[in-house]
Amino acid sequence: MTARREASAPPDLPGYEHVRVLGLGGFADVFLYRQHLPRRDVAVKVLLAGSLDDDVRERFQTEANLMAQLSHHPSIVTIHHAAIAADGRPYLVMEYCSRPGLAERYRAERMSVAEVLRIGVRLASAVETAHRAGILHRDIKPANVLTTDFGWPALTDFGIAATTGPGVQATGMSIPWSPPELLAEHPHGDERSDVYSLGATVYSLLAGRSPFELPGGNNSAQQLVARIERSPLPAVGREDVPPQLQALLERAMSKHPSRRFPSAVAVARALQEVEAALRLPVTPLDLPDAPAAPAAGPAADPGAVDEDATRLRGISLPAPPVVATAEDEAATRARSVVVGRPTLVAPPSTPAPAPTGVPVDPPPRRRSRVAAVVAAVVVVVAGAAIAYATLGDRGGTSVGPSETLAPPDTQPVAAPVPAPHSLAGTRAADGSVTFTWQNPDPQDGDRYLWGVLTVTGEPTLELVDDATVTVPAEQATGEVCIEVSTVRADRARSARPAQGCVQ
Repeated sequence: MTARREASAPPDLPGYEHVRVLGLGGFADVFLYRQHLPRRDVAVKVLLAGSLDDDVRERFQTEANLMAQLSHHPSIVTIHHAAIAADGRPYLVMEYCSRPGLAERYRAERMSVAEVLRIGVRLASAVETAHRAGILHRDIKPANVLTTDFGWPALTDFGIAATTGPGVQATGMSIPWSPPELLAEHPHGDERSDVYSLGATVYSLLAGRSPFELPGGNNSAQQLVARIERSPLPAVGREDVPPQLQALLERAMSKHPSRRFPSAVAVARALQEVEAALRLPVTPLDLPDAPAAPAAGPAADPGAVDEDATRLRGISLPAPPVVATAEDEAATRARSVVVGRPTLVAPPSTPAPAPTGVPVDPPPRRRSRVAAVVAAVVVVVAGAAIAYATLGDRGGTSVGPSETLAPPDTQPVAAPVPAPHSLAGTRAADGSVTFTWQNPDPQDGDRYLWGVLTVTGEPTLELVDDATVTVPAEQATGEVCIEVSTVRADRARSARPAQGCVQ
């Protein structure tokens, strides 16, 4: 457990203005800074002064170099700059992802199957991109997936990443999402180890817990390792998760690497097949040579009530090249809100094929401001022209010749909810520990979501009304660490909880 009572002092960085703390880590703290030129908010990861040994410095430098190689991918956090501050601490300037990351979401809300599948395909594309560059992540988990301003998952924290190849050792990985081979006495792994962790992350988003965690049970490191090595994967436990998806997770998380999917892109394609079977828009692969997405299954029963009954299946025709917009380094990377691509118009003498294919979004264009591209398919049948439009990931409705297509829904980004500060605790004579904190911007209806940090790093969270909690003596043996987030009346919460410890 590496949580600390207070963050380290933010360094004085020329050209940057410190705003607030974003998160605390075992070897580094992350701060929000405002860059002056070009003007934008950035996340700055700073090594702790007490962690500046050669091994940590090397890991920090490795993280900067590896993430810089992969920053072109839309689901990997961008590195803008790396340097050493005046006080001697190395730091990374990274893309600031303002929305709550997966670690903040998956235990607090029920994520839809459709959203989890989209996230899974995009993360698998990011992992496959890393593998093709010869890089293993080795610590894929919800806490290492942030969310951009436009809702895209963004993989981060390559601090323990390694190059692929035989003899790869594993250190520092997180037990609940690690495969058996990385928990062995002599750990070893390859691309299929990341496949396991990718599957474990998708499982967590669906189940609201880590894969082998027992709610209310013994989830010590020893027990988790034993279950990961020997127990079958528990069912997700949701009626809306189809057997095909449960079987996919079981294969991705097989005990033996040879029984898993051979690559991350194979996981992505399997997730696309689930999307097609569920009649969802098929999420595109974010790879330079990505193939077309699989077609949807048979048409739905016209008498059935289906939430996507108005979604039209696009006609599978060749698409013209997409013209990329100019890059904009001055803005935080925006994942384009893409809603389809134009298709060719069938000549009058050519009969139009039946609309059985699933429209596929083109890969998002990097660092554009906000893009919305409308796809239209014109079909000439019996001399009557009917225009159809599909809305990318969200589905769509048909539009007649005299109608206009409304712009896609946009969701404004709410103001961030600040985390509590001055979190401190005192131990009573009976062994219990009482923590108190302050709300930097109190509003009517504010409550607090808190939990005791465990070896898994995933606390069981509870809501309280007052800015104080007491950890009973039976749960307060040794060092006690908690995390606390502010929760508004509209259920918005702090993206990064405050953390504090008492010996």
